[in-house]
Amino acid sequence: MTNKERRDKQMAYISDESIMEEQKVCRRKLQKLNFMDRSDFDGIRKAVSELLGKSEKAFINPPFYCDYGTNIEVGKNFFVNYNCTILDVAKVKIGDNCQMAPNVAIYTAGHPIHPTSRNSGYEYGKEVTIGDNVWIGGNTVICPGVHVGDNVVIGAGSVVTRDIPDWSIAAGNPCRVIRKITDEDKKKLFKDEEIDTEAWNDIVNKMGL
Repeated sequence: MTNKERRDKQMAYISDESIMEEQKVCRRKLQKLNFMDRSDFDGIRKAVSELLGKSEKAFINPPFYCDYGTNIEVGKNFFVNYNCTILDVAKVKIGDNCQMAPNVAIYTAGHPIHPTSRNSGYEYGKEVTIGDNVWIGGNTVICPGVHVGDNVVIGAGSVVTRDIPDWSIAAGNPCRVIRKITDEDKKKLFKDEEIDTEAWNDIVNKMGL
């Protein structure tokens, strides 16, 4: 098999010249995105759509960094804040209505543990999937092979090394489930503070509650 084939099968591979050529294409697109006028929202959306493998009206606040872009597939209403890094050696699949705070990092890339194997130049990528309606807090790291379920909140500064189930609030290093999200959380804004009446009435009308 070629190294491209090995990489795409999530096997050990070496970043040879053919793989670096793919990364060059991505870096040209990133150069365009990361040096655009920050107030050109339409231009940024267009550059993002040209970069990602699949998206629908996604918005990313530059700067943004990735290896290929084509391995990143996102759903509707995807929003990423400043300074996000996605190492998309393997597929990164993200659902609808997902938001990422500043400095989020998603890593599919990894290296062998033993220095002899690691120094050989072989590496690997393991797919990361994130469900619908997920909010990932600032400075969170999601490690290779992790699956995050639907309707999840990941607290700021978390290091996610294992799967997170649906409807969970999870945080920490390593990231662990703190509790489930329930209907009682609908009116909550910040800690024990509730959404004010005017905003809540707007939410009720807008969301058909």
